[in-house]
Amino acid sequence: MTSEPVQYSIRGDRAATIVRSVERGVVSGALAAGEAVPSVRVLARELGVSPTTVAAAYRDLRQRGVLVTHDRSRTVVGHRPSLTSRLAPDLPPGTRDLTTGNPDPTLLPDLGPALAAVGPVHRLYGDEPGVEALLELARVSLEADGVATGHLAVVGGGLDGIERVLEVHLRLGDRIGLEDPGYAGSLDLARALGLTPVGIAVDDEGPLPDALEAALADGLDALVVVPRAANPSGAALSPARAEQLRPLLDAAPELLLIEDDHASAVAGVPAVTLSTGRERWAVVRSVAKALGPDLRVAVLAGDEESVQRVLGRQRLGTGWVSHLLQHLTAEVWRRADAAGTLATAAATYARRRDALRDALADAGIVAHGTSGLNLWVPVPEEVPVVQGLLARGWGVQAGEPYRIDAPPGVRITIATLTGDEAPSLADDLAEVLDHRLGTRRG
Repeated sequence: MTSEPVQYSIRGDRAATIVRSVERGVVSGALAAGEAVPSVRVLARELGVSPTTVAAAYRDLRQRGVLVTHDRSRTVVGHRPSLTSRLAPDLPPGTRDLTTGNPDPTLLPDLGPALAAVGPVHRLYGDEPGVEALLELARVSLEADGVATGHLAVVGGGLDGIERVLEVHLRLGDRIGLEDPGYAGSLDLARALGLTPVGIAVDDEGPLPDALEAALADGLDALVVVPRAANPSGAALSPARAEQLRPLLDAAPELLLIEDDHASAVAGVPAVTLSTGRERWAVVRSVAKALGPDLRVAVLAGDEESVQRVLGRQRLGTGWVSHLLQHLTAEVWRRADAAGTLATAAATYARRRDALRDALADAGIVAHGTSGLNLWVPVPEEVPVVQGLLARGWGVQAGEPYRIDAPPGVRITIATLTGDEAPSLADDLAEVLDHRLGTRRG
């Protein structure tokens, strides 16, 4: 028999009061991260309410990351840090760090020549917010992937662009579809804006049609799709999958569609867009993974109303993205493209990704990831796997921050992983799965 937690008594006679009671327990520390809460039926019996009421409260808490369900049977307090203190894992010295999601610094373009070439550039209030040299590079890149470029804006990175589009279109409580598993930053952002995240299950080819159809039927105000290099799943939207999704999206013309192309030139595959012909849409193409995370620049393409709203809101805040930074980004991008640096990085990441996926397959372990810098490995439980690999000198990321309803998994960043290391990591993971968890893989 499974024992129920008794340290903290959850109270409430309605879903809203039960939610507040759980939140008070979490904030006070009475309900600790990883601690199980009573099952729906047990808590309903204790409170004298219907199981439907408790289920609604738990659903709300799961959507906001307060609670997490494991194995569809046990619900626990999430291990999520606060939005103001999300830090990289604290790994012991000597650990091979595969947690970060960062690009390989050795594959990033050299900033020195570009910095020397840019020189001092003074821009004044009232000047155009976008630097034409950067916008022209973005136009060529976006149009090559079939994205309309009639209206563009420069924003302070990928997530900044997504936030600005959401802010000018959505209201508190609106429902936003996010890939599940999907980028933790987007999930955190949705919650911070008071939106209701709705998980859309994905496979290697992108969002599953049945999952999207169900979410649309329940009501969806916005959808964020990562067309390639999805984090953490490594998924890339295929042309065939896009053809399956387009009729579903066409039946929801008011839906706000945002595409987060964060890896751009180093994703390893072309971007497939769903934005063509839509009324409300935005494609945000960042340079962070290709040119370096400290170049906090992305170009946003979208329908005229969305882009104008973003520019108007930007003027009331930061005003514009630094023109010096834009000039530098354009110069680095131009030089890296001409030198083949971006193509080399994309090919290198692909080799490293394939090497680990093949090594895992040889060890009988299923891994997902057809593009980008990460592989997603489904596991029965995340914590024992992370701890087991850490004991063997490997740091990997638990999948919980990336999941809404998706089953457990771990994310492995392959950006700096050499082909020689891949078999050792695969063998160690196989050993952890076989012995630490007491399971056998078919």
